[in-house]
Amino acid sequence: MVEAGQDPRVAFSTQAAGAMTVTVLIESWLVRHVRPNLRGARYVERRIRKNVLPVIGNMALAGLHRRDINRVLDPIVDRGSQVEAGRVLADFRSALRWAVARGDLDHDPTAGMNAPVAPRARDRVLSDDEVRQLWNVLPQALATSRACHHIVKLCLVTGQRVGEVAGMRRAELDLAAQEWKLPGTRTKNAHAHVVPLSALALGLLEEALADAGKSPFVFPSGAGALPPGIVAQTLARVRSRIGLEHWTVHDLRRTAITGMARLGVAPIVLGHVANHRTTTKAGVTLGIYSHHDYASEKRQALELWAERVLEIISQTRLPSPR
Repeated sequence: MVEAGQDPRVAFSTQAAGAMTVTVLIESWLVRHVRPNLRGARYVERRIRKNVLPVIGNMALAGLHRRDINRVLDPIVDRGSQVEAGRVLADFRSALRWAVARGDLDHDPTAGMNAPVAPRARDRVLSDDEVRQLWNVLPQALATSRACHHIVKLCLVTGQRVGEVAGMRRAELDLAAQEWKLPGTRTKNAHAHVVPLSALALGLLEEALADAGKSPFVFPSGAGALPPGIVAQTLARVRSRIGLEHWTVHDLRRTAITGMARLGVAPIVLGHVANHRTTTKAGVTLGIYSHHDYASEKRQALELWAERVLEIISQTRLPSPR
């Protein structure tokens, strides 16, 4: 509990008073069950700390209701992460059943709840006209949230995941080398990833850093970084102002990768830009023998895409890319 920044005296006095909180349960479950027994303990802990504790951590365990679990799951589903929502539900259900077995809880409030159904893989790619409209309307549509404005544009320009962009730290940026260095602890596949920064991306980052002041986070929110769920919620509120057929921030990543493919970027390079190990380390040759990092190819691809984005947003009608 001390390592988690909690005062054990307060936690145990609360527990003794018959009002054990969700956070107290989770900390005990992590120490006594998850870390000693699960090989993927760090992934479970990261999911719970990211999605559950900020929403219902302070709730009394005895008063936990199914609607409270939905308060955790709904924002995850809203940002298009049904698979992640299912994993969070499974992890939290495991903790609650552990609590029931120990006598800390009378019943499991997740009993009978179904995991969110994972949708078929989306194939939404924004057209050039949609990219232009989105880019040009964002400053007005998100006038009260410049952070979301910059995050959305950086997702399109860099082709990276919204969670990685929203959680960006100053320490990850090497502006002199024009690189964003993502540690494995912040990537979906747990592998470090270097993203070359085009002039367009650097311009957006300079504005964001100026807005962030002295915060260690590029997009600060309270004491931490802006949660990707907040980005999704903010965009949902202004969707009508933007005026596009339903889209998600993740569609911008697909739009960027598709746009680079249309510009002639090789699939292996696209895999490195997207940090997809299934492409970059597929088979014996790439997985064992090839240690080329494709740094220069990634930079060329992202600079080529940035030039294309600038063409798209500055013209009224554009010819199809050759």
